[in-house]
Amino acid sequence: MTETVSHLHPDRPDRKRRSDGERTRNAILREAAKLATLEGLEGLSISKLATAVGMSKSGLFAHFGSKEELQLATFESARALFDEEVISPASGAATGIEQLRQLTENYLLHVQNAYPGGCFFASLISEIDTHAGPVRDRAVEFMAMWLELLTSTIREAQAQGAIDPTEDAEQLTFQIEAYLFLANAQFVISKSSEPIVRARRAIQLRLDAAGRGVLGGDVLLPAPNA
Repeated sequence: MTETVSHLHPDRPDRKRRSDGERTRNAILREAAKLATLEGLEGLSISKLATAVGMSKSGLFAHFGSKEELQLATFESARALFDEEVISPASGAATGIEQLRQLTENYLLHVQNAYPGGCFFASLISEIDTHAGPVRDRAVEFMAMWLELLTSTIREAQAQGAIDPTEDAEQLTFQIEAYLFLANAQFVISKSSEPIVRARRAIQLRLDAAGRGVLGGDVLLPAPNA
């Protein structure tokens, strides 16, 4: 019987080793992203990370052969978390305006809860905007994706009648992203929830204003006896 089971699952020990290795790698990358939001991705080194996770530098080199490989892997790990916490939960929204509200709210919660230094990507964009290379390329690609998602969601809300069609969708995206970016920066500095609350209110007011022209330019108020 033992021989039969071993024959049916000859790679079981290898699978376990691969699974353990993946868990270790994922734990390393989570710590790397945390450090990157505090010290910058350029400041992230195998030596600092080894100290933070309690491993030897040679142990880390078994997972990442170079600083650039570590940076790129950290980027992808942070992107997967952003997708999980910000983008995916909003994808099932019934309407464009609801998806837009969920995206911005999810982002603000992500700023508060994901990493000690706020949003990984807000930190990264500020840090490497002039550093040519594959990490910068990925960061630019990510920012373009995020802004396009906001813009396309705004246009969907316009098509559904929730936002005035005369609104410039790209300008509205710019304003919303400015609120989010400033909320992240002030939250990191102050560690206070006030910037998050202010951004949430600013976005709400801006979207309310963007919807006022949909039904002829006036906000519909309830009848006096309604």
